[in-house]
Amino acid sequence: MSDNKRVFLVDAFALIFRGYYAFIKNPRINSKGLDTSAIMGFMNSLLDVIKRERPDHLAVCFDKGGSADRVEMYTEYKANRDETPEAIKIAVPIIQDILKAMHIPIMVKAGYEADDVIGTLAKQAEKEGYQTFMVTPDKDFAQLVSENIFMYRPMFGGGYETWGIPEVQKKFEVTDPLQVIDFLGMMGDSSDNIPGLPGVGEKTAKKFLAAYGSMEGLLANTDQLKGKMKEKVEANGELGLLSKKLATIMLDVPVTFNAKDFELDQPDIPKVVEIFQELEFRRLIDNFTKTFNVEAQATETSQVPSSKSEDEKPKVTPKEQAAAGAGQFSLFGADPSNETDTETSSASSRKTAESASHFYQSVASGMATKLFIKNLMSQTSVCFDTETTGLNPLTAELVGIAFSWEVGKGFYLPFPEDKNEAQELIEQLRPFFESETIEKVGQNLKYDIKVLAKYNVDVKGKLFDTMLAHYLINPDMRHNMDVLAETYLNYTPISITELIGKKGKNQLSMREVPLERQTEYAVEDADITLQLKEHFQNELGEANTQKLFDDIEIPLLRVLAAMELEGINLDKDFLNSLSEELNTDISNLEKSIYEAAGEEFNIASPKQLGIILFEKLKLVDKPKKTKTGQYSTAEDVLSYLAKDHEIIQNILEYRGLAKLKSTYVDALPLQVEEATSRVHTDYMQTVAATGRLSSNNPNLQNIPIRTERGRQVRKAFIPRNEDYILLAADYSQIELRIIAALSKEETMIEAFKNGEDIHASTASKVFNVPLNDVTREQRSNAKTVNFGIIYGVSAFGLSNQTDLSRSESKELIDTYYTTYPKLRAYMSEQVDFARDNGYVQTVLGRRRYLKDINSRNAVVRGAAERNAVNAPIQGSAADIIKIAMINIYNKLQEGDFKTKMLLQVHDELVFDVYKPELEAIKTLVKTEMENAFKMDVPLDVEVDTGLNWLEAH
Repeated sequence: MSDNKRVFLVDAFALIFRGYYAFIKNPRINSKGLDTSAIMGFMNSLLDVIKRERPDHLAVCFDKGGSADRVEMYTEYKANRDETPEAIKIAVPIIQDILKAMHIPIMVKAGYEADDVIGTLAKQAEKEGYQTFMVTPDKDFAQLVSENIFMYRPMFGGGYETWGIPEVQKKFEVTDPLQVIDFLGMMGDSSDNIPGLPGVGEKTAKKFLAAYGSMEGLLANTDQLKGKMKEKVEANGELGLLSKKLATIMLDVPVTFNAKDFELDQPDIPKVVEIFQELEFRRLIDNFTKTFNVEAQATETSQVPSSKSEDEKPKVTPKEQAAAGAGQFSLFGADPSNETDTETSSASSRKTAESASHFYQSVASGMATKLFIKNLMSQTSVCFDTETTGLNPLTAELVGIAFSWEVGKGFYLPFPEDKNEAQELIEQLRPFFESETIEKVGQNLKYDIKVLAKYNVDVKGKLFDTMLAHYLINPDMRHNMDVLAETYLNYTPISITELIGKKGKNQLSMREVPLERQTEYAVEDADITLQLKEHFQNELGEANTQKLFDDIEIPLLRVLAAMELEGINLDKDFLNSLSEELNTDISNLEKSIYEAAGEEFNIASPKQLGIILFEKLKLVDKPKKTKTGQYSTAEDVLSYLAKDHEIIQNILEYRGLAKLKSTYVDALPLQVEEATSRVHTDYMQTVAATGRLSSNNPNLQNIPIRTERGRQVRKAFIPRNEDYILLAADYSQIELRIIAALSKEETMIEAFKNGEDIHASTASKVFNVPLNDVTREQRSNAKTVNFGIIYGVSAFGLSNQTDLSRSESKELIDTYYTTYPKLRAYMSEQVDFARDNGYVQTVLGRRRYLKDINSRNAVVRGAAERNAVNAPIQGSAADIIKIAMINIYNKLQEGDFKTKMLLQVHDELVFDVYKPELEAIKTLVKTEMENAFKMDVPLDVEVDTGLNWLEAH
């Protein structure tokens, strides 16, 4: 490539839509309820291009009003497109404001598409000796590629690829990129509603171009065609030529490439940061300032979770200096160490420890500590925050504890390294922590409670956890302290990296940080958390979630802390032998796959696997491809083919066993705590918007139970010793019972009350056969529908999960709704309620906000409608098992039982039962679970025991 200066022309809407749909399953919503997914996605892509390529010249090109000329030629042009999602409509003017603040030219011309604007500018720049890179995933731009014009395509999964002439020739099988116009004209384009030639797809279009060179060449030689293809092409010649015109990018848009205007210039840093702050883009501020090699006062939290994070990890880890852009070049030759940049220093309007008035004091040992504790004990509500030596609460040691009970003021009590001396100090604080009358406030108190438990301190009294409070107020937002401080208090806390440096071998221990800096950092956390508490206390009432907070989430916090501290015993020898068995199974499957394929290849490589299955073995005529043009070997694609091809069955089994081995069989022994010889999972209350708990390090909720080998993993979980036995208690079909009760569907309620097999009962009704005559297949299909209805199963989805055709599936679903009319009515009522109120709620009032419920985009709206039905069901099941856990925990404490609750996995609880207590525990657990919440449908719990979890399940 020559040393020519380079201009990058960005296809705005292509990247905006790409960014929006990248977040479609987990949209980015800020505290004001604004969907910022499209803006964030676009800005991430733009900054990525700038960091990677350091362009000399850059412009962003937009559509305005579509292509007047093409609509005039063909009124149906792009007429099939869904209306632009509201989030994108809102995003465009904001993105343009950001671009203006960045001094990046916006190129737009009414009546023309961005393709035409880019095409015109690219050709003008080429004439002036520039290399032009068109930043877009849109294949239509390939027609513009020349010696000095390239496509710069964002790739699925990250990164970019550059298409020059050779790449276009290979991709489209043409000799000249201009033939891409003929290619598009022949096969048409469903996204733009370009008709093309009927019956001509990608392969045929390439074959025609190889033979005739162009659309005109094809139409001039139709006598060489045969049969129906000849008839179709001859009958639609004019349509083909029209399609070619529609696919041709215009090169005469009245816009001008002015090299000086397009130069990448120093942005207006304060203005851009101000907009990002308003949008609550904390990571992007860091990314942006690093991209342009400037300092900013607003920084971002670490991807390694802290104790203030939604991942509920200890705070000792550093806040993030976002990896993107770290250590990047200086675009404008500025010295990154220059601290006199006044433009930069004014970038953030947020308060910090430097600008906000405060009084933070460390407490000396001896008399000062005694006086401090006397003052502490006279308070009614105190925020405290532990500083520790590490992430793991089971091994971390106290470095200090910060306390605050008045805004802007607080104290820090440093702890000696000597364990005996540390215990002596904690003994002085014991009356505070075990006081029933002093409220304790914190952010992620579960971590602090677990740390203090190591020192034999039980935190008593009323608790207020700001992370849990915010989770109930705004479940879809992040809940780490730095986000909350910036969002609600307009305050940026001190970064831990300022104290201990970035993660790595040179990172300091908190003990090595000077006391003065420890004090400032630690007390600030307690002070800010206290301020957040005062803010959230009112909002809990406004969101009608105070009772949920007081009666469920806060009491559950103590239960989970106890379960996590207890851990569960693991049979490592069994897992080692299982690992060897899996090695043998995997090796045998490899041999079978290689034999069927006729060669050895990397089964774990989607690319190599795709070539074997779809080019060599030709298992299907038109294999599905990914966005990068690679054959798709995704689970859903292969599962569809499995019943017809043994090699696919073997590949799926191979994948399952390989994942089982790496994720659980080999990984679990490494997660046994040395100090306890047990596995201690971490339950997170603030991750799932439905209210369900998440399990992490290790994730015990995803152990496969549908396969024999998957179930074997549960055999590794065993009682503490021979005096104990495992007991598992599982709610039977709780979600179906809840939806029956909420919908007041009498037929279903009666079936449950009579103790009938609900799936057989449903099959009897929808297939109109006596209960005793229901076949195994009918019951299986009814079961699929029963559970599928909760998740909005379609006829297509049901046909994929059963042996039914799509028409049979549709008939079954229609019959199901006819059989259970109140169920259908309830589902409609839920959607209507969500449309009117913007949320749905569980039996205990837990809300799930559905911002897209009134979207004009059918796909987006459909997902919200399914959530409107599903969230109250899943969420109510989560609420009910939480109540049961709290009640059982309290009863175990009151009765001074040796039995411990160990695990919660979806609708199941697992206990380590002291054998002499077994009968009492069976009764206690079953009674409390079945009576946790009263509905029109009785809750049913199955209880079993065993010498391992598999036996007990």
